[in-house]
Amino acid sequence: MLFRDTIAAIATPPGVGGVGLIRVSGSAAEEIACRLFRPSRPATRLASHRLIHGEIVAPETGQVLDEVLVSFLKAPRSYTGEDTLEINCHGGPLLLRAVLEEVLRAGARPADRGEFTKRAFLNDRLDLAQAEAVHDVITAQTREGLAAAVARLKGRLSERIDTLRGHIVDLLAGVEAAIDFAAEEGVVEAPAEELEKVQPLIDALSALAASYRRGRIAREGLGIVIAGRPNVGKSSLLNRLLGEKRAIVTDIPGTTRDFIEEAVDLDGIAVRLTDTAGIRPPESAVEKAGIALVWERLERADAVLLLLDGSLPATAADRELIEKIRNIPLIPVINKSDLVQQLDAAALKDLLPSDAFSPVRISAKYGKGIEDLQAAIRALVPEIPAAEAAELTVAHLRHKVALEKAVEGLVRAREGLRDRLPPELVALEIREALDALDEIAGRTTPEAVLDRIFAQFCIGK
Repeated sequence: MLFRDTIAAIATPPGVGGVGLIRVSGSAAEEIACRLFRPSRPATRLASHRLIHGEIVAPETGQVLDEVLVSFLKAPRSYTGEDTLEINCHGGPLLLRAVLEEVLRAGARPADRGEFTKRAFLNDRLDLAQAEAVHDVITAQTREGLAAAVARLKGRLSERIDTLRGHIVDLLAGVEAAIDFAAEEGVVEAPAEELEKVQPLIDALSALAASYRRGRIAREGLGIVIAGRPNVGKSSLLNRLLGEKRAIVTDIPGTTRDFIEEAVDLDGIAVRLTDTAGIRPPESAVEKAGIALVWERLERADAVLLLLDGSLPATAADRELIEKIRNIPLIPVINKSDLVQQLDAAALKDLLPSDAFSPVRISAKYGKGIEDLQAAIRALVPEIPAAEAAELTVAHLRHKVALEKAVEGLVRAREGLRDRLPPELVALEIREALDALDEIAGRTTPEAVLDRIFAQFCIGK
């Protein structure tokens, strides 16, 4: 796709650094380089894919702005598929802005969020799943998340989708051949031999969709809320799991009025821990707002650490909270194991949902039982079968929904083949499955969805 305008942006993070990068993409990139860049050796030609030393000079004043290394990448052998200029400056924020201003005066415009990657997608340098993986690589929080994102960027997921798509195309071809045959011979049934090809495709797509939870956790982290009534030790537990004092701990109920969210890496699993206000009848408008935030966080949580005071029997407030959160994956945590225990674990188990984890006894104050709790948290993450690659997972809800739509279309096609429906109807269902898969690679993705995806990116990418 040919864009008339040329875009530019600072591609390195804000702040002071050793090196800063300004990226320019578009038809005017070479002209901008010729206007602003003065090579150290005057006879040096601005050859493609070479790193050249020199200076950036403001054309109007002749002022030297910085000593730089410049690379010019001739289309289509560049990230965006367009002529691209990359200026490696020293990493001062004021300096980078000054150089960028000269680039803009020379004929570029400021890039929008994710516009470089969007142009790479529109110029067929990446498909949409790979473009999303660019953002995932940048924002990865764990080694597993990074490995999975790099695999998607290299096309592992896209290759798998393309393979399954090819099988579906073959299935469609067999059904459509029956349509042509029916027109000539008067036969109106879809070929029965195509039926046996459908179920393996349904199974493969369903397995890929089922990998979403693991993939999402690797990308975003496992969201866990620490909940309980006041003064059971929620803030102490947060501090213990983080290995640092992050939340204020006192004996005064209601100390935590807002929520505190922090991330921790548990053996390669990113966990987002949220310490919340103690749940009780609020005594002020501020406490009421804090408790409302607790329920909002609980609705979005992957799991709850239900913290109970082991030095006291279960209270009516404990029972009420258990009842309200019984539909959320639940790890009961009995705190204050360093004190005389009055909370009966067997009686507590009768109150818990049947699928809840076994209660874990800890002392947040002294660290006792924390390793057992960490093991329970790790058990929340679904295991990947040994036969499957950990990197071959879907990590975006958009991908999961598209895969499920494709499965639904193939299920309807399977039923149509079993019921010997006209091949035209079966072919229609198969085409819907293909359209759903094409959404993942971006072949049929609406413009509004593309804008939403690339708006998540930083400016320089």
